[in-house]
Amino acid sequence: MTTNLNNKKLWNAWAFYDWANSVYPLVISSSIFPLYFGFIFPKNNDQIVFLGATFKSTALISYVTAFAFLVVAFLSPILSGIADYAGNKKRFMQFFCYLGALSCIGMYGFTPENIYWGILCFFFGLIGFWGSLVFYNSYLPDIAPKDEQDRLSAKGYSMGYIGSVLLLLASLFLILSKEGEEALQMMRWSFVLTGIWWMGFAQYSFFHLPKGNKNAPKVTKDVLWNGFKELKKVQKQLYYHLRLFRYLTAFFVYSMAVQTVMLVATYFGEQEIAWSTDSEKTTGLIISILLIQLVAVFGALITSKASEKFGNVPTLIVINAIWAVICVCAYFVYVPIQFYITAVFVGLVMGGVQSLSRSTYSKFLPKTEDTTSFFSFYDVTEKIGIVIGMAIYATIDQVTGSMRNAIFFLTVFFVVGLLLLFRIPKENEAN
Repeated sequence: MTTNLNNKKLWNAWAFYDWANSVYPLVISSSIFPLYFGFIFPKNNDQIVFLGATFKSTALISYVTAFAFLVVAFLSPILSGIADYAGNKKRFMQFFCYLGALSCIGMYGFTPENIYWGILCFFFGLIGFWGSLVFYNSYLPDIAPKDEQDRLSAKGYSMGYIGSVLLLLASLFLILSKEGEEALQMMRWSFVLTGIWWMGFAQYSFFHLPKGNKNAPKVTKDVLWNGFKELKKVQKQLYYHLRLFRYLTAFFVYSMAVQTVMLVATYFGEQEIAWSTDSEKTTGLIISILLIQLVAVFGALITSKASEKFGNVPTLIVINAIWAVICVCAYFVYVPIQFYITAVFVGLVMGGVQSLSRSTYSKFLPKTEDTTSFFSFYDVTEKIGIVIGMAIYATIDQVTGSMRNAIFFLTVFFVVGLLLLFRIPKENEAN
């Protein structure tokens, strides 16, 4: 693919896809859908018969999320291999975008009577979002020089934050303007708006992004499995880099808990907090999500300053300790004000742990190796961690009937991750 690496219009078009697709994780994953799901399956009537078995509603959605990430973890190396092979990235990116967006629109039909349809749409929406990101991210080195990639990536993140918040606030306005069944109807319309927003605004990106190499050879069986071959090579090389191996082991453990908390936080707030009215619940949970996102920006800055002064690993050890305390405290959170305070602390460590974990991994990488393959291994590791974390969380929730027990158990992962971080050799540590 031959592309002008200084095409500002192309840069803007690429970053604009963040504006388009970031509504999915905020509206569907983090706020409106968990609210809607909790309203149609309230805590006093939360048993769902699915595939011949009876599940607690929150446990079922956690299992479905875990299975979706398992599919994504399997597809990611294949998709990465195709992207690296210089095939038609845009077509694949469009396919997953439309799959995700249309699934969001289809979630309008998610009712207690259409549970199978709703779960299917939720499942494919998640796969569509993460699948499109594989190709979206792979465009970055093709359209911008290395010294501009960090800035362009940050621009995309900022545009995504602004766009998603705008749609969330619009959805909140529509929902709070109604009551009862009409409010639930507005929640379902917010799913439709999410899909239309995602698919509609993505057209600007699709119009300007390069199509790829038209003369690229056909994708063969070897190409499909090339991604897995690369991951296997990375796995073998890890044994020769003790610091990197031990860090990745620690990351795998604590990342299970971090990602799980982020995915289930709203479900926990909806089910376990004593809101006085449905309107207060809706407003309170969305305010909490926005509060977490806002505080996360400051958390990332504070973490960055701390890592400069104390080092990456010591800072991560402190962050894991704070996460462990949060999980213990969450067990005793019952009223809104306690939930808001917890949300502030989650925001502080959420932004920091994600950015610092990735930058620490980057610093520990062997300078002579192919970083693309190593980061692909990192991404798959993170997704498998989500699968395990969500599955364990769902099982505890299902067996004990309490999300509090499940959240409390996540403390174990943070403590073990903290202890594993202590085992990373201190000599030659990147600061």
